[in-house]
Amino acid sequence: MQWSAPLGWVIMVAMTMVSLSMVTSLDFTYHRHPAMSVFLQNLSVNYPEITHLYSIGQSIEGRDLWVLAIGKSPKSHVTLRPHVKYVGNMHGNEPVGREVLLHLIEEFVLNYATNSTLRTFLDNTLVHILPTMNPDGFEASFEGSCAGNVGRANSNMFDLNRNFPDKFEFNDLEQQPETKAVISWLSQYQFILSANLHGGALVVNYPYDNYAGASLSLATKLVPSPDDDIFQHISKVFSYSHHRMYQGGFCGETFTDGITNGAMWYPMRGGMQDYNYVHAGCLEVTIEQSCCKYPQHTELPSFWTENKDAMINYLMIVNTMGVRGLVKKADGTPVKGAQLCIMGREDIKFTTTAQGEYWRILLPGNYTIMVKTTDLGETNQIFTVQPNIPTRLDIVLGDISEPFNSGHVIQSCLLLLSSALVTIAML
Repeated sequence: MQWSAPLGWVIMVAMTMVSLSMVTSLDFTYHRHPAMSVFLQNLSVNYPEITHLYSIGQSIEGRDLWVLAIGKSPKSHVTLRPHVKYVGNMHGNEPVGREVLLHLIEEFVLNYATNSTLRTFLDNTLVHILPTMNPDGFEASFEGSCAGNVGRANSNMFDLNRNFPDKFEFNDLEQQPETKAVISWLSQYQFILSANLHGGALVVNYPYDNYAGASLSLATKLVPSPDDDIFQHISKVFSYSHHRMYQGGFCGETFTDGITNGAMWYPMRGGMQDYNYVHAGCLEVTIEQSCCKYPQHTELPSFWTENKDAMINYLMIVNTMGVRGLVKKADGTPVKGAQLCIMGREDIKFTTTAQGEYWRILLPGNYTIMVKTTDLGETNQIFTVQPNIPTRLDIVLGDISEPFNSGHVIQSCLLLLSSALVTIAML
């Protein structure tokens, strides 16, 4: 008598074989949500030492907003290891970013063991990738639509890149679940560097995206942020690592070096990149990767080739410049929630983590960092950022009973004493 396996077992084995093949061979097609989910789930199962899959919430229609974190021991906290992120497919009908992010994930995971450059980077950085912020919009859009708006918005017909609180104008639009999920995500991780991938042009767009009264005038206007020098630098890292973006003349538009200030291109209220920067202290840019919003899938290999080095080099910025360190009490206890800013750039605040950590991307030069706490007073410290390596600056705070006043002699002495306890060391 010939043995016959139960039908359910056969189906399970077949599905397993298919899913395993997807782990090692991601094809150049547009992956619908179920296929994308299986791909990410398989990677997290097969590479648990360097991947961690989690959902930051669900779309209107109940699709998970999957994030894959990639790095050594991704579920463990490593002191002063920076967190960086990519977000794709915010506009559902702009899916090139969605697909190149899936290929970037595969590049990181499959080459971790053999590529020493990628391994060193992932051993010292945790990369979070959200391939699609608008899965419902993607499912409603269609391949070959270069200039249309079908699928751009979420299922409630809200443009998610107009749905965040704005620095310059009150945003009265009802906040969507996808937007709330990202805002909550930013409160859970202190991201240092980020990019939001779009389509419809070929340029890197950096803050600010808006100005007071822009919604009434709609006039373009250069609105530089306090970190305009840094934003221009990191934008050029991407554009000049890209195969052609730096040339700046594509899609009927001209951008010097392939970069632009957002409000100078066109002002918009409620953008995600400004929210990241102003409210979370995270340097985020918006990268437009294709003239056609939803090109034919046969063009995906060329988009991946053009963007691969740029996407990797951009994230690596986080370990090549700036300052990082720990804020502690005299007894070594970490100071959580201390507010920091860089003198001359006070408009942008950033805070210490529960472990007292902080990070700030800065160009080489001399700076003063200002630290403020509710119970330990304030202190300032001068430091120098050298080229190609972050400066390590640990700050030990004394127990100052009253808020710091720069004109008060006694407290000025305490400031000098606190500064003397600061250790500066190059990583």
